[in-house]
Amino acid sequence: MVRQFSHFLAASALILLPVAMGLGGTAHGGTDYPTVEKLGEALFHEVNLSMNRTMSCSTCHTSANGFTDIRDTEKAGHAVSLGDDGKSLGDRNAPTATYAKFSPPFGKDAEGNYIGGQFWDGRAATLEDQAGGPPLNPIEMGMADKSSVVKRLKENPDYVTAFASHFGPNVFENDEQAFAAMGKALAAYERSDALSTFDSKYDRFLRGEEKLTDQEELGRVLMSSTQFTNCNTCHTIKGEHGLSDGVFTNHKYFNIGVPANRLARAANGSKPDAVDLGLAQNPAVGDDPAQRGKFKVPSLRNIAVTGPYMHNGVFKDLRTVVLFYVKYKSKKPSRQINPETGEKWDAPEVPDNIAMEELTSAPALDDKRVDAIVAFLKTLTDKRYEPLLAKGENIGRPEDPTVHAISAKPGEAAKN
Repeated sequence: MVRQFSHFLAASALILLPVAMGLGGTAHGGTDYPTVEKLGEALFHEVNLSMNRTMSCSTCHTSANGFTDIRDTEKAGHAVSLGDDGKSLGDRNAPTATYAKFSPPFGKDAEGNYIGGQFWDGRAATLEDQAGGPPLNPIEMGMADKSSVVKRLKENPDYVTAFASHFGPNVFENDEQAFAAMGKALAAYERSDALSTFDSKYDRFLRGEEKLTDQEELGRVLMSSTQFTNCNTCHTIKGEHGLSDGVFTNHKYFNIGVPANRLARAANGSKPDAVDLGLAQNPAVGDDPAQRGKFKVPSLRNIAVTGPYMHNGVFKDLRTVVLFYVKYKSKKPSRQINPETGEKWDAPEVPDNIAMEELTSAPALDDKRVDAIVAFLKTLTDKRYEPLLAKGENIGRPEDPTVHAISAKPGEAAKN
């Protein structure tokens, strides 16, 4: 469907094409999908894989804005996502799909700590598992079962041709097999270099192609420090091959005391006593009290253009997030105030298991250093998204014409 990932303007027209064409699906020749990655890219934008044919993976992971959901809802902004039925709202923020391939399969590390997987609670062990989740989620894409999804795939003869080419001529003889093949194709696209470009200002700095400003350099030093901050305890700056492929996460799980998003909860109709237990809700973990309130450490790649922040989108501004961490270390009364509300920080949703050792093991930061960290985090923005940095508070908002050209139509539903 989308011939080249970088052709945003062409994609904006093609993404909506299946709706206009009705039940027949998209009109492509099988040769449009010469690789599994190209097939996965087409499926990523395929609205016919949702019950009402109104949303695709790209509805909540919009390529033009860091692969996150930028559609506003009336009461919750874009902290949580609207489902295919046009009314259901999720309870968590849609994370970026960029650099997701670097998360290892869900499991335990040598010390017995949970690590890896996909989603905020790691309930999908791999990208393939994650890809199969949203189509079957009743408040996301809303398909009844795997057979229903496979039936939609079969509506498009070019998909049938491509599936047979990449997964064998008998792929559609078994719905489980065909559904799994769909997940493999989507995962292949998400593993492609198109979603992990490593071409930010920071990457160009590492290659000697560009210099950081004094403020950005101070932020880089602070992020790398083990004396003045503890940021890299969780947001590890190195990858498998050193700094060049660092995605700024250790892929582990922590409870950092994030408050509930009361606006989102009011909008999605949650019960008054609802509590998101995070990792403890992962079926592979069970209701282990020691894991309650823990969520996966996100990558900081593209963090400046993928707000709102935290697992529930409770904070709108990146500087607020940095100050949230500072509050644990500072005795200043002013640091105990949420700058977005002008009131004291709300209490943690889950007060148990808070990682106080990690949160308090470094000194508090003054405004100069807070601003420096924010400035450095902006340098982690992929080159194609750097124009969004200049838009300030309008980053990711639907009224931005750059965004609107590629995003779902106003009022169009999307998954969480």
